[in-house]
Amino acid sequence: MLSRARTCAAILFILPWAMATPVIDLGYAQYQGTVNTTTNITTFLGIRYAAPPVGNLRFRAPQSPPDVTGVQQATTQPNQCFQAGDGTSATNPLKPRAVDVLTSEDCLFLSVYYPSDGGGRPNGPLPVIVWIHGGGYLAGSASMYRGTDLMAQSNQGVVVVTIQYRLGVFGFLPGVEVKKNGALNAGLLDQDFALRWVNKHISKFGGDPSKVVIWGQSAGAGSVLQHIVANNGQTKPQLFRSAITSSAFLPSQYQYNDRIPELVYSEVVAQTNCSAAADSLTCLRAADVNALENANINISGAGFYGTYTFVPVVDGEFITQRPTLSLAQGKVNGEALLSVTNAFEGRSFVNQSTAATANATEYALDLFPNLGSAQAEEVGILYAGLGTPLFQTNAVQGESILICPTYFLLHAFAGRSFKGEFAIPPAVHALDVEYYFPSLLTDFPDLTIPIFNNTAFVDAFAQTFTSFAISLDPNIKVDPRSITPKWNKWDVGQTEMLFNKTDTDAPVVRPVKTDDALLERCRFWQRVGDLTAQ
Repeated sequence: MLSRARTCAAILFILPWAMATPVIDLGYAQYQGTVNTTTNITTFLGIRYAAPPVGNLRFRAPQSPPDVTGVQQATTQPNQCFQAGDGTSATNPLKPRAVDVLTSEDCLFLSVYYPSDGGGRPNGPLPVIVWIHGGGYLAGSASMYRGTDLMAQSNQGVVVVTIQYRLGVFGFLPGVEVKKNGALNAGLLDQDFALRWVNKHISKFGGDPSKVVIWGQSAGAGSVLQHIVANNGQTKPQLFRSAITSSAFLPSQYQYNDRIPELVYSEVVAQTNCSAAADSLTCLRAADVNALENANINISGAGFYGTYTFVPVVDGEFITQRPTLSLAQGKVNGEALLSVTNAFEGRSFVNQSTAATANATEYALDLFPNLGSAQAEEVGILYAGLGTPLFQTNAVQGESILICPTYFLLHAFAGRSFKGEFAIPPAVHALDVEYYFPSLLTDFPDLTIPIFNNTAFVDAFAQTFTSFAISLDPNIKVDPRSITPKWNKWDVGQTEMLFNKTDTDAPVVRPVKTDDALLERCRFWQRVGDLTAQ
């Protein structure tokens, strides 16, 4: 999700020190990027990894890109996919700024950043970070995130790939009709297709395809979770060796033909004037893209406060069962896991003006329509001692959808996982992102909260991720001067690394034991997973 204030804009950065690089031949096309002669980082922006998902390919699985002749210039940011919001604002505050990058249905592109010599030749083979952007499966783009940020924090020890995927109604249209003659979870299949592109081609950019880590934040981290459980944990070939989740987002993930997904499909059909069509999906494929985008925005905006309508479903093929069930059974892809959550994840997704009427029991029923009254009453009891009723409601949201799914992941990777908590006040959802993507601070100065500008802290936190990407162990540090102490695997005493500061602005980076009461609440959410559809 990143945040409501950051999801739709994109930045175009073409800088004067850029010079042409060698041409890379992908078989279906040749691409030429640019090299920064100061940093010797080479950038390929906007490589097409799949055919345009338009016309008859709308709502279908991604297809191989067409062959093109001549050298394609990979020097500008690609089109971003169609965007929508979560319904808390009638207008998108970023819309006036999203002018450098076009919004288009033709948006299946990725960008590659790698360290090189002065002529743009790669220094590899190096580990690869594949970044999957957040945005609630409704918004976001690869162009928001400069891979150069991660490379700087890795001492140029990684190759970085940022990918895009279909969003909202275009990527996550549910229902029986889509199952019959299309592809459910098309946005996830786009990501899988991009990972297969990386597996096949990244060595040409100096990346080691056997050392890929997938990393995302919010819905990007939720996507990572989906790939961990994809294909019953037996994806072939192995597309990544490790995974990083930052605030993993796991909303209700219904069976594709359940009541709620069918209602969503019917509403899309109604809002695009396809109700009378003999074949509604064929009608949707022929619909004007702007009509679909209007339905995308309207349906998303009508949802319950802070929730997202177009999200993954259990499709019976790529995602075969509820994700929490797969995690409990240990049916996972990947060899190692690093997971970080923020201390107060839920606050951004609860209407803070409802303090006078907040009630955790009632909120649980609103958030999870299939939850029974008995389970909702248990929620009220479990959260009763956590402060004000509004604080309890915030905790229900954040723990059920973001924090507890992270612990379910950690259990699935027992003996090979690390856990961190970002707690720099106010420690709400997405405030960690600008620590590892600091260019957000300059690209969006009016939309970001200033960071705790302590070099020792910033390096310790940001290099956690790149150290893990390189070595599968944050204890093997990019910079041995890091203030981070020894970091035990999570299941060793259920300890995690706390990243915080004192009231006098001194960095706090130390191991702490996971709160037993939190784990008890997580066990409740796991127990009712069939009712929350997680």
